[in-house]
Amino acid sequence: MGTRSLKPRTPGTRTVILPDFKEITKTVSEKLLTKPLRKKGGRNNMGDATTRFRGGGHKRNYRLIDFKRNKDNILAKVTSIEYDPNRSARIALLSYVDGEKRYIIAPLGLEVGETLQSGDKVEPKVGNCMPLENIPVGLMVHNIEMQPGKGGQIARSAGCSGQLSAKEGKYAIINFPSGEVRRVCIKCRATIGQTGNLDHQNISIGKAGRNRWRGYRGHVRGVAQNPVSHPMGGGEGRSGGGRHPCSPTGVLAKGGKTRSKRKPSNRYIIRRRKK
Repeated sequence: MGTRSLKPRTPGTRTVILPDFKEITKTVSEKLLTKPLRKKGGRNNMGDATTRFRGGGHKRNYRLIDFKRNKDNILAKVTSIEYDPNRSARIALLSYVDGEKRYIIAPLGLEVGETLQSGDKVEPKVGNCMPLENIPVGLMVHNIEMQPGKGGQIARSAGCSGQLSAKEGKYAIINFPSGEVRRVCIKCRATIGQTGNLDHQNISIGKAGRNRWRGYRGHVRGVAQNPVSHPMGGGEGRSGGGRHPCSPTGVLAKGGKTRSKRKPSNRYIIRRRKK
């Protein structure tokens, strides 16, 4: 796991920083665990563009990830560490002793050949999954459930984790690097360890074409558009827009909260993340 830079032979390779993929042990995904991924290009079911600056991109297959980890008390061997184009973290292929195979998010330090297990009373080692009530206080966890049996929803991207700091009654207290402190039902499951691929934050795209491969189109500023296209467009020469920053429909871009006030999980947040 690391990064590599290229010789500056062209403007596109001058500032690029790419992953070295040294941890990848298999380049072809498991056929039974993949399905086609249809691109929407920012369009809704009527074909209207509802999200700007999306479209194109390289063709992908979706890998079916086991976020629930509900195959209890059955040993599984780590067969390979693979690249997944749909997420920043790496994925690991588990081969269970009964013949079934499943993908999981690969935690930091997981090696091919290791044996993992999930269940209520398993060893609290990296990669094993168990309820929060059985995880020792102080350990780092990822792929954390918000409701028992629903599957992991928190801390799934590269380098993410939370620290189990306390257990109070039927809730566990988890601290996150963002500064947020959250209560989670003690029956919810989590995976021991931190998500791998820590160097994902150091990647530099290097050129606009690489973002087009990822499905991102160029983002055009509102002040650079015509008045018919954006409220901040037009004017003689370069202008500051003449008003507070807003969207094409006139919704103010700064100062408003984006989180729903009636989100059910709000009551489980003890301290909000740092501003």
